[in-house]
Amino acid sequence: MSDTPIVVHRPSGTGGRRVTVRGRIMGLAHNDDHLIEFLRLAGLPDAWELLDDPSWVEWQGGQPHEYGPE
Repeated sequence: MSDTPIVVHRPSGTGGRRVTVRGRIMGLAHNDDHLIEFLRLAGLPDAWELLDDPSWVEWQGGQPHEYGPE
């Protein structure tokens, strides 16, 4: 299990990536705007600068900022 507070899981076959914050499932993000909204709802209002910080966000099973089929 990761110690990173935010995990963006591998892209699903139909598009989108599950997002968990401190072990809580926030939803399925289809782009960075969705991801930022989930982080805002989790109490991180200034999350844009966190997306590329590996101490905050672990991108699993794919390239960062890619969400699968459109």
